[in-house]
Amino acid sequence: MYDLGDLVEMKKPHPCGTNRWEITRMGADIKIKCTNCGHVVMLSRREFEKKLKKVLVRKADTDNGKSE
Repeated sequence: MYDLGDLVEMKKPHPCGTNRWEITRMGADIKIKCTNCGHVVMLSRREFEKKLKKVLVRKADTDNGKSE
């Protein structure tokens, strides 16, 4: 569904004008960071899932082809 490092779109846009957020922490709470202004928001997992519209970019998809 979603994972750490994914870019997601929420139902309501951020006041700065963008609607792209990066997931920076996962657990019982989920921390997301605005990709435009850098504002950080902490939501409970339940609240995050309720406000999530869709996953835009999966981190796993962008890491394909890179070897460590």
